Amino acid sequence: MTKKPSSPVCYAAEAADSYMGYADRDEILAELNELLEAERAGARVALDSSKLTEPLGYRDLMQGVRADEAHWCDMLTRHIRHLGGSPSGTTGDFFGKAMAIAAPLDRLSFLNRGQAWVVRKLEKLLPRVRDDALHADLKDMADRHRTNIDLAQGFLDKQAGQHS
Repeated sequence: MTKKPSSPVCYAAEAADSYMGYADRDEILAELNELLEAERAGARVALDSSKLTEPLGYRDLMQGVRADEAHWCDMLTRHIRHLGGSPSGTTGDFFGKAMAIAAPLDRLSFLNRGQAWVVRKLEKLLPRVRDDALHADLKDMADRHRTNIDLAQGFLDKQAGQHS
């Protein structure tokens, strides 16, 4: 009888998320709630900004951003509840800061910086998310924010070209 070498059973799949380098449930919930507060602020900024009729096309752009921000609020809320957490009811400080900016194009530029903050936050979080469904939704969120940044920057560039 020849003895074949054997290896011990691997229990890595059963290890805690944090042991494997992933964020644990509490960290994920904290991150998702911070993103929810930011998205809620962005949705409110876009909603209030969509009431402006000038410059031409601004209203449509803001309505699109608002729809996306509301979509991500719903998605984040759903995942927070799925994880057994309580969605924050707070609106991020970004709302007050953005609404203090009276000029529509300056506010849009500020909103774009907020969208970029969300992308950076998601890029940092994504490698630490083990749940496939949450990971896919957060990746979609980052991708859509990048698209909105590009759309807004294109709008800003077009406006600058008209006034030069």
